[in-house]
Amino acid sequence: MTDAPALLRKLFDAAVADADPMLCLPATLPPKPDGRVVVIGAGKASARMAEAVESEWGPCEGLVITRDGYGRPTQGIRIVEASHPVPDQRGVDATAEMLALLDDLDKDTFVLALISGGASALLVQPAGDITLAEKQAINSALLSSGAPISQMNTVRKHLSRVKGGQLAAAAFPARMLALVISDVPGDDPAFIASGPTVPDRSTPADARAILDRWKIPLPASVAAQLGRPSGICAPSDPRLARTETVIVAAPSQSLARASGVAEDERIEPRLLGDAIEGEAREVAREQAQLALDTRACMKRGDRPVLLLSGGECTVTRTGNGVGGPNAEFALALAIALDGQDGIHAIACDTDGVDGAAEVAGAIVTPDTLSRARKAGLDPERMLEANDAHSFFSAIQDQVITGPTLTNVNDFRAILIEPPA
Repeated sequence: MTDAPALLRKLFDAAVADADPMLCLPATLPPKPDGRVVVIGAGKASARMAEAVESEWGPCEGLVITRDGYGRPTQGIRIVEASHPVPDQRGVDATAEMLALLDDLDKDTFVLALISGGASALLVQPAGDITLAEKQAINSALLSSGAPISQMNTVRKHLSRVKGGQLAAAAFPARMLALVISDVPGDDPAFIASGPTVPDRSTPADARAILDRWKIPLPASVAAQLGRPSGICAPSDPRLARTETVIVAAPSQSLARASGVAEDERIEPRLLGDAIEGEAREVAREQAQLALDTRACMKRGDRPVLLLSGGECTVTRTGNGVGGPNAEFALALAIALDGQDGIHAIACDTDGVDGAAEVAGAIVTPDTLSRARKAGLDPERMLEANDAHSFFSAIQDQVITGPTLTNVNDFRAILIEPPA
């Protein structure tokens, strides 16, 4: 195979393109209803989703909150950019504006909600007496703890006035259709963006247990909030009876698209799963061993094999480097492969942002470690420092896409070629 890194990048680009709202959203968008229509939304893909809606429906009334740099030109829907992954005052103000827009709607109004990953940080309305600074501290601690996204979002729901179905409840008695792009393992709408349009069965005690499990200190206001009944909506809540939630794009679809491209290239795709979770470096070691075992069984003339996986890995930060789950996966994978000939890999976040860095991820080649050591880098030490982005930047193997305008989470592909 002449250019394995270029092929891997082609597969990643195909996976991202498959989840572009301009392509996936129109198929599930109904005809524009008669009467008043209000469009709301939040997430990294939400502005692109709004753009897709107005390409079909024309100018609409509404408000969408997206990440800095992810805004899109719209005809009537107002786009507000705010901070991600740690919320800021712009998110607070825009969420208050959104709730005001939903206030006092009647049953004849139709609300279209456009939700994607990232909305947990962008829809910000702290519950009780919790301040923005306290919520920022909790959010930052969770991001560094290694907690899985499902647990992070359970906590977020119980500290919010909009998550856990409360955004849909605010629009009642209006009818709501929520179109959702999934970025969570398992595609459960209750965990995508912390489920602002769907009910939830968790309790404040569950949230408190998660914070205790990850040893996150609680401000008095957070402890007080988790000691009283939550405002999130139970499945029996009548205010959600007129809300429908539909997933329009998910990681499994993007991996299937990449698999099809691999087949066209006469490569055998093997899907390891679209909902893989766990510590990034541990997942990398497991997949490296699988790749090594696969190559050991191959003989000259065999088709190349592609190991594909998605989901959301986590990083427990113990160092002060610049990294993210995908870069950390790639660095740990390179170390575990130890220069094995014939194995290349890519690990990227489909939203173009791995961790807090404006980098999608990285590519691994058989000479990754040798080039790094020639440049004076210590791969093992940089992994321990959670400094994977710096590592791949130094050897010019980062994948930088800019805003992809969608988000179906991690994309990992390991290409294994037979012996020459």
